[in-house]
Amino acid sequence: MLQPVPFDPAVAAALSTLPETEPTAYTAAKLPELRAAMAAQFAPVPAVIGDRPVDHTEHIVPGPAKLAVTVFSPRGSREPAGCLYNIHGGGMMLGNRDMDTPRLVALVLELGVVAVNIEYRLAPEHPDPVPVEDCYAGLLWTVENGARLGLDPDRVVVMGGSAGGGLAAGVALLARDRGGPRLAGQLLLCPMIDDTDTSVASRQYAGLGPWPREVNRAGWAQLLGERAGTDAVSQYAAPSRATEFGGLPPAFIEVGSAEGFRDEDVEYASRIWAAGGRAELHVWSGGCHGFDLYAPDAELTRIALTARASWLQRVLGS
Repeated sequence: MLQPVPFDPAVAAALSTLPETEPTAYTAAKLPELRAAMAAQFAPVPAVIGDRPVDHTEHIVPGPAKLAVTVFSPRGSREPAGCLYNIHGGGMMLGNRDMDTPRLVALVLELGVVAVNIEYRLAPEHPDPVPVEDCYAGLLWTVENGARLGLDPDRVVVMGGSAGGGLAAGVALLARDRGGPRLAGQLLLCPMIDDTDTSVASRQYAGLGPWPREVNRAGWAQLLGERAGTDAVSQYAAPSRATEFGGLPPAFIEVGSAEGFRDEDVEYASRIWAAGGRAELHVWSGGCHGFDLYAPDAELTRIALTARASWLQRVLGS
């Protein structure tokens, strides 16, 4: 019988305070209620920024979807800066861009970058390929408008956590295959990339942790419907389906040892290396899914944030 890897003590303490949600609650009928409850947890942008020297502007990506975008930039910046193009998480069915505002504001202050935060349409109302195509459209808009946004279009990193990490990997594949923007890197934080959900790690965290196997399967089902787990799934929806890993931008892949995405994320890094590509992989001992959000004061989070910032500095030259 498989035994789960124990959580880091600080992570376990943080998880013990979370309210329990039944995995069966993640149905199409219940999603509006779950989304509203989740959105209520996120502070508005001005409240997050406070008196810190960060400017923000709101934009709409032209097109039928009218995608909303928030752009954060260092106050007083004059030179074109490196750019973080961010995609929020939520299992393809939950969340909004405000959930990542604290992470992005911190990176803008630390690295002097511009951060572009996209709002994509969610499943099941907008199933695959809508989410990844929305995110790719936002990337094209970002690069085309680089001059007025104060960013260097040659120094763009696509990033995201969980579903956002999976979408970021899908966007990197699309950019390569369509001859799109040449990305400086892809920052993939515990990315959701394997719809088959059959790994050892996935089975270890059935019914356990903040994103158990049952909820993950619900997310893939909302995105893909009956195609989930079949040969009809695109590599852009589930990047672990990719067969060619050459020509991808350098990757930073982070995952906890105590979460269901561990094995698929490790394998993704290994396949990039097998193709002669560049990938930096961190498997944080005892980290749960999204541990930096649940245990922000843990030593594990401190060293993980340091590693991310170091990689971004090296890739962006900031």
